[in-house]
Amino acid sequence: MPQDEITSPGSLENVARTVTLLSVVAPVFEEADNLVEFHRRTMAALEGLPVELILVDDGSNDHSADLLAELAAADRRVMVVTLSRNFGHQAALTAGLDHASGNVVVMLDADLQDPPELIPQMLDRWRAGVDVVYAVRTARAGESRTKLASSRAFYSVFEKLASLDLQRNSGDFRLFDRRALDVLLSMRERNRFLRGMSVWIGFTQTAVPYERDARHAGESKYTTRRMLSFSLDAISSFSHVPLQIATLLGFIVSGVAFLGIPVAIGLKIAGAFVPGVTSVLLAVLLIGGIQLITVGLIGEYVGRIYDEVKARPLYVVEKVLNAETRAGGNSRERSAGRT
Repeated sequence: MPQDEITSPGSLENVARTVTLLSVVAPVFEEADNLVEFHRRTMAALEGLPVELILVDDGSNDHSADLLAELAAADRRVMVVTLSRNFGHQAALTAGLDHASGNVVVMLDADLQDPPELIPQMLDRWRAGVDVVYAVRTARAGESRTKLASSRAFYSVFEKLASLDLQRNSGDFRLFDRRALDVLLSMRERNRFLRGMSVWIGFTQTAVPYERDARHAGESKYTTRRMLSFSLDAISSFSHVPLQIATLLGFIVSGVAFLGIPVAIGLKIAGAFVPGVTSVLLAVLLIGGIQLITVGLIGEYVGRIYDEVKARPLYVVEKVLNAETRAGGNSRERSAGRT
């Protein structure tokens, strides 16, 4: 999709929109070196706008909690949502979105790779009638070749397996109109892939290009293991193709086996049949390996069904700072943990 193209089942609204309250949501996991600068740059970029900054402490082990408390005490526009433990990036983002009261909401990371100075440009698109505005990275400074290659591979695989038009190099840096966000928040699946979910809901959507900066400080918390888990969650949430591939493999192996029966009989009659342990062993290993792969794929989906059936909250809130300043706010922020 071209970056300036607007996708929508209908046309843009003709009435200009006004920001009554802009909610900016950012998850925080051990970002002590970035928090003060993130707060400064965000508030400077949004000067003159009615804004609330919602920072979600996702079980940080450094002194992020102390800095968040200081920011909340110094600036009443800052709401700090502290989770009882580390629930993961997507759950922390969801917690922040649940607590957002604005008629327009932006989510981004607090490591300053996503520049808050881009938000006014995204707001211009929203004022023109676009319901979802997502930022697309044209350059990614400070990221290793391995990470860039794995990102390209993920988007390529996701594009082929999922019936969803997910813009390549788009991340979680997104703006939502309140009506679009309410639909997104009604989707409470446990294995969350918010960038995919935000495309799935539809409405008018467009992209804003930007050059992604290197981290302001610190190191990325996304390890290879976490990225693989995140990729698996994304694919399993929006595609049944892996299960279909497992079924196809089963038919192929069965077909080969059935074709081998008359061949074996013919060789036996012709006296050319030579028994061999190696051929039997290879066949058993091949079929057994395919069975294990297919059972594993099925197990991944069954495990996700099990997570949904348990119906546990997506996150648990330990405390909220400055919540009392949000009179008439979103009712979701009153709950300690949303199912």
